[in-house]
Amino acid sequence: MLENILNISQLIISIFLIGAILLQTPEGGLSPVFGGGGEMYRSRRNVEKLLLIATIVLSIILGILSLVLLFPQFNK
Repeated sequence: MLENILNISQLIISIFLIGAILLQTPEGGLSPVFGGGGEMYRSRRNVEKLLLIATIVLSIILGILSLVLLFPQFNK
């Protein structure tokens, strides 16, 4: 039961991580959707910083979940 919950949460975290990475890519991905003129520089900079922090946190969580799922004695 716990292993199923960990697998599902790992899948959800990985989807969010892929989305956060795609939003950060400057020349491709989904970032042109949120593009704008120079007047949005300050708010866009804050969004980029938030995406960077979210990417770091999501990757750490995904790594921890992967390690927990690797060792069967932790998820019994």
